[in-house]
Amino acid sequence: MSSVFSAIEPARYEGAASRNPLAYRWYDAKRVVLGKTLEEHLRPAVCYWHSFCWRGEDPFALGTPLFQRPWFDDTDAMAAARLKLDAAFDLFACLGMPFWCFHDRDVAPEGATLRESNARLDTLLEAAARKMQDGKVRLLWGTANLFSHPRYMAGASTNPDPEMFAYAAAQVKHVLEWTHRLQGANYVLWGGREGYETLLNTDLSRELDHYGRFLAAVVEHKHKIGFRGTLLIEPKPKEPTKHQYDFDTATVYGFLKRYGLENELKVNIEVNHATLSGHSFEHEVATACALGIFGSLDANRGDEQLGWDTDQFPNNHVALVPALLEILRAGGFTTGGMNFDAKVRRQSIDAQDIVEAHVGGLDTLARALLSAAALFESGELCAMRRARYAGWDGELGRAIEAGASLEALAARVESQGLDPRPVSGRQERLENIVNRYA
Repeated sequence: MSSVFSAIEPARYEGAASRNPLAYRWYDAKRVVLGKTLEEHLRPAVCYWHSFCWRGEDPFALGTPLFQRPWFDDTDAMAAARLKLDAAFDLFACLGMPFWCFHDRDVAPEGATLRESNARLDTLLEAAARKMQDGKVRLLWGTANLFSHPRYMAGASTNPDPEMFAYAAAQVKHVLEWTHRLQGANYVLWGGREGYETLLNTDLSRELDHYGRFLAAVVEHKHKIGFRGTLLIEPKPKEPTKHQYDFDTATVYGFLKRYGLENELKVNIEVNHATLSGHSFEHEVATACALGIFGSLDANRGDEQLGWDTDQFPNNHVALVPALLEILRAGGFTTGGMNFDAKVRRQSIDAQDIVEAHVGGLDTLARALLSAAALFESGELCAMRRARYAGWDGELGRAIEAGASLEALAARVESQGLDPRPVSGRQERLENIVNRYA
């Protein structure tokens, strides 16, 4: 069935000189860089929720939708969902995107019971499976929406009511099994309301234990059904919950370590979540790589003048170079990729705006990757980093890393009369080097 995207010219690579708003200027999918194609490096995906479910509402518009999409007909929810699915795969084809991502409630409307909700999801995902048979689009990850329905206002796995915990578990079981069936590369757990509003009515220790138990149950079921993809947690510091248990990458790692899950789950880092936590995007990526839990990314950006999750498409390639350099240093993605968890602005009301947003976003990522790859190949930053830590390859450095005691170190300082002096970190030179390649 044709959709609003069927008549739009498919996006193709035309080179940096192109002025065609529907053409890629930097993203040449099959261009080989550092032994991989750009498509293999970036593994880009379209998200189902922002592109097909958001109606352009904001908190001050009393729920009034701005976007008039054919699939926003509420008279027949399942018919609308089928139109939405057709439109989604038309968009994937128009963009030449190799991956997509979904929440269960994005794809199928919720029913009166979980059984009905699951049956509706089965119908739509069976149709999606047929559309995926040609192999041109694959599933980067699936997930269950455990935050939109009022039942989850106090959390899902951290809810004070065990019936809510059980309902969430049943919902995740079904979506995880579908992700496995669709050969998804990952399954994401985003606990949007796993946190608390006030300690006055919160048993913090018990909620953390429940969250740990929930994740352990997901891990157990993953192995039971033979799902070989990666389980991911998506850190977010706030909004909607004031104090979230998955605040940032370091917090998630500490949590996983406490419950013995650090080898079972990795993180899906979102750019806008990283900045909301007070970190830079590259900090979160580098931390995940250092801790061995780097998994996947949500590509977007926030607004520096607003304090919430605006989910805008990336448009500043220079700002992304440091993070992509960290990814290249770590060896790149394995099962993860770059999911466009981003939405068009409320005044961008045409279907073509969605296409142009993804084209621009993917071009931004490709240009940043090309810059980071050139910087990586030059070896300039690596050489300066090695020189800065060269002392640790000497006799003293090796002794410290081998476990030298305080007494031994104090004796060495006194006997050798050590009087170390600061050495310039040359930050300005490093930044200038990055700018030369960007």
